[in-house]
Amino acid sequence: MPTEAMAGGTAARDTAVSNTAVRDTAARNAVARETRRANDAWEALMSAYATLMKQFAADDIWGELTMREYDVLYTLSKCPRPVKLAELNRFVLLSQPALSRMVDRLVERGLVQRAPDPSDRRGLALSLTSTGAATQREVGRRHARSVARAVAAPLSANELEQLETICWKLARRPPDTGLATNDRDTDTN
Repeated sequence: MPTEAMAGGTAARDTAVSNTAVRDTAARNAVARETRRANDAWEALMSAYATLMKQFAADDIWGELTMREYDVLYTLSKCPRPVKLAELNRFVLLSQPALSRMVDRLVERGLVQRAPDPSDRRGLALSLTSTGAATQREVGRRHARSVARAVAAPLSANELEQLETICWKLARRPPDTGLATNDRDTDTN
């Protein structure tokens, strides 16, 4: 009798081990599928970004600005107050040294101004000059139309809403809050 009980115990253990192995394999497969799905989505996002950025760069809308200079002007236009270079750097795709050199050029051209930072006597804060704000709005109107043509044409209204929601979720901030407290104006994008 003990032999039969031991054999039954061994079979139960074997079944438990087999069930655990099946669960572990299923869990690994689910993680692999999720990883593949996430990477496929990332690749699609980056492909769309690269395609759109090449299209926007080729647009004859930038005037005297480069697209990256416009990005800095646009970002500053969304700021409710003057910002330090390090703060501005969080919102643009440039290294801090490259951004610093670009800001120097924009200051020389009269588009950006530096002023003492009231919260830090040693620091300087950046903001648009009136010429910089006017330039940003002028180029922004043309860029907004270009973006609308490129993004709205292949997507339905529902897809545009989904895209916006997903992108803000990935950016980890709600769509109604950005750098500024002012409303987002699609005509000055």
